[in-house]
Amino acid sequence: MGSVGLNFGSATSGQGFDVTSTVNQIVTNMQAVETPWKNQLTALQSQDSALSSLGAQLSTLSSDLQALTDFNGTMAEKTGSSSNTDVLTLSSADASAVAGTHTVVVQNLAQVSTASTDAVNANDTLSGGITFKVGNGDWQTVNVGEDSTADTISGLQDAINLANVGVTASVLTNADGTARLSLVSGTDGEAGQITIADSTNDSSGPATLSDATNPDKNPNLGLATILNGLDATMLVDGGTVTSASNTVTNAIQGVTFQLLSGPNGSDSTPPSVQVVIANDTSSIESAIQSFVNDYNTTIQAINAQEGKDSSGNPEPLYGSAVLAQIQEGLLSGMSASYGSNAINSLISLGITASSAADGTLTLDTDTLSNALNSNFNQVVSLFQDSGSFGSTFTSTLNGLGNSSSDGGVIALQLGEDSSQETTLNDDISNEQTLISTQQTNLTAELNTANQILQSIPEQLSEVNEMYSAITGYNQNQNG
Repeated sequence: MGSVGLNFGSATSGQGFDVTSTVNQIVTNMQAVETPWKNQLTALQSQDSALSSLGAQLSTLSSDLQALTDFNGTMAEKTGSSSNTDVLTLSSADASAVAGTHTVVVQNLAQVSTASTDAVNANDTLSGGITFKVGNGDWQTVNVGEDSTADTISGLQDAINLANVGVTASVLTNADGTARLSLVSGTDGEAGQITIADSTNDSSGPATLSDATNPDKNPNLGLATILNGLDATMLVDGGTVTSASNTVTNAIQGVTFQLLSGPNGSDSTPPSVQVVIANDTSSIESAIQSFVNDYNTTIQAINAQEGKDSSGNPEPLYGSAVLAQIQEGLLSGMSASYGSNAINSLISLGITASSAADGTLTLDTDTLSNALNSNFNQVVSLFQDSGSFGSTFTSTLNGLGNSSSDGGVIALQLGEDSSQETTLNDDISNEQTLISTQQTNLTAELNTANQILQSIPEQLSEVNEMYSAITGYNQNQNG
């Protein structure tokens, strides 16, 4: 601890001393006890930052691996192609699809049922209502003016749509300004067939729509079904498959495709299309490359912690047992072999040590592509079988990372650091409280001492005056 001097000149000068400066010097000396605690706290916080960064990189690596080990992940992804995209296009192939080739013969396309009225003037007053049913549903009637809508063709459109009766109504306007009401079934295919009520099929309540302004020559303003609802029909690998929609999801497991055209007339031969479902090796190669890249990033971060910073100071984890444990776990896990298959290690996928000899890896994409094309199932097994690379290295990463539930090395070290930091912060806080109290007391004591020093000249003057009064001798006289 350094020394503190009081500078107040002659004791009888009345100058006193600078209390604030003196107290600050004393407090600074007292605070020196905190310096090793603060240095240790700074070192722990730097170590925490480095550990957390490594933990984040290990988490990224775990996510990369999970995409490859997940049964419904990247390994399960499929691609599809069509030999005739004018007839059929592939929309998607999900994880449940199985690689293979299928023959699809499109016999007819699906068709949505529609109905329409005759054209009327847009402002003509209408009366009555329409009665219809969709598929095998109940008969439904919507009257002109329902739900406070206008008694015009557009008002009837609004009333139908507000009624939510299984069709969508639209007003189609002609070039001459007249308009007709169009109904489109809300249900695809045969199940959505629109049937207009008349005296034959619904004698108790046929449609009664009429134009009160300009009477139409056709009953019910000519309201009639225009297109019948049809299901798409196709042969898939020789078996008949139907679909209510031209977006087909039920023909090939896990595959969605769109029908675009069918036979051109009754005499034409239905088009035959080859649909090929394949493993999405491109996505798998990309996922493995990402895994290798992120592994290398982690190894390079570990290597950096084994050196010194630009100022020549050791990195926060320099010489750390935790760092060595992480490094050893990663290197050991990536170099292991599993089983007797041709694809039994990362080396067989073209993943080998880089020429830099720093623990990083390189990926030979040609070797990986050949493995995927010739031994796809074995590649999947390497990542997804119990006890193989995928499950083993997942456990390794969990054991090294920042997951407290898995007893991760980083998580445990961060917990230990946190405990030490709490103790150090408490020590610093308690010391600062003690110093603050001492500073207050010391300031008061020195202020009193300073006041005494400053009052000495006045007290001496009073003594001199008393002495002169008693003795008749004036010390201030010359001679």
